[in-house]
Amino acid sequence: MLRLTKRITSNATAFDSLTLTYDSRTKSRLLTKTDRGIEVGLSLPRGMVLHEGDLLASEEDQVILIKAASEPVSVVRTSDPCLFAKACYHLGNRHVLLAIQSGELMYLRDHVLDQLIEHLGLTVEHQMLPFDPEFGAYHAH
Repeated sequence: MLRLTKRITSNATAFDSLTLTYDSRTKSRLLTKTDRGIEVGLSLPRGMVLHEGDLLASEEDQVILIKAASEPVSVVRTSDPCLFAKACYHLGNRHVLLAIQSGELMYLRDHVLDQLIEHLGLTVEHQMLPFDPEFGAYHAH
């Protein structure tokens, strides 16, 4: 088993990739398989969140590229800044993880949250997309 212990910032060439959901990308300890089927174990510092394009290295300097898996998400779009702010406020008030872009927000699919958003007058689209939410205000970048 390949043990991945550190995130690297060099332009190293990865010999394999590891596609993970957002939840799996938040784990510091994880046993899984790469996209080519090689068994790997993550042994990373606690609190580290992996993102699309990150590179992990083993103690032997073997490099793996992190990919964000597509997962069921709800996507909300609006050009109305006040309505957008209300949606972000109500979801944030429930401590929902959000990916926020200009006029678009995304969260992991939840029918109760979808109903809340629709009650505000917005339309929810269900899609399968990689999910990479905002860091919390007090999270170390």
